[in-house]
Amino acid sequence: MDIVELYELLEVAILSLLFLSLVFIPMEKVFPAKKEQKVFRPYWFLDFCFFLGQYLLWSSLVLWTLDYFGDSLTSFIPIEFQTAIQSQPFLLQVIEVLLLSDLLIYWGHRLQHRVDFLWRFHKVHHSAEHLDWLAAHREHPLDSIYTIGLINLPAFVMGFPLESIAGVIAFRGIWAIYIHSNVMLPIGPIKKIIGAPELHHWHHDLDRRGGNYANISPLMDIIFGTYKCPNHEPEKFGIGEKTSSNYFGQLIEPMLPSKLWLKISKKLTK
Repeated sequence: MDIVELYELLEVAILSLLFLSLVFIPMEKVFPAKKEQKVFRPYWFLDFCFFLGQYLLWSSLVLWTLDYFGDSLTSFIPIEFQTAIQSQPFLLQVIEVLLLSDLLIYWGHRLQHRVDFLWRFHKVHHSAEHLDWLAAHREHPLDSIYTIGLINLPAFVMGFPLESIAGVIAFRGIWAIYIHSNVMLPIGPIKKIIGAPELHHWHHDLDRRGGNYANISPLMDIIFGTYKCPNHEPEKFGIGEKTSSNYFGQLIEPMLPSKLWLKISKKLTK
């Protein structure tokens, strides 16, 4: 990466930070889920480090990985099938991509909470004890590759280049930030179709298998019996196990055996 590319990434990070701050901070103040929560709440700087890491370091790795495996995946799909899919109206293709990706990410996300190896990386995201728009960025880069890969797999199978569905990808990114935000906007029974922050907040409850694994629409949770939405906020967010509370620790810990990390962390805290 040369100085020009670094400058461009930094520019994108700054503009994204300004945009998201101007959109979500006022929203969290006007419609707060937890009224006492401040903008600079505990561990905000840790989540800010994850934000910078995503924009300056890991987003390029994730996109490169998707592009590499996307080409590999499409090579296994018969060209006749891709041609038939691409001959459909674009809007229908987008709907199919959304539905298929929601199905994949539902089961992929559910596995992240049930398979210990996947949980090692996914628990970084769930270690946030305060939810807001910034906490949405707390995610291990390998966990990001897994999640974004599943979300975009239907598009690859259908023969879409990433550029052609950039709008769908951008929408999912904003949506992920929204459902993590410290916002309570009751929308009545519509939340069973569209979803809302209140649903995802219960997903971040201390119960590792608390439900609400779906992404955009909670229909998969309703169908498979994992829908959960009490009429109040969870008392606490986070995980029921000890984990590192600094940026580099959260990046390294999932990649090491538990006993080895325990020895390293003890030495670092001496």
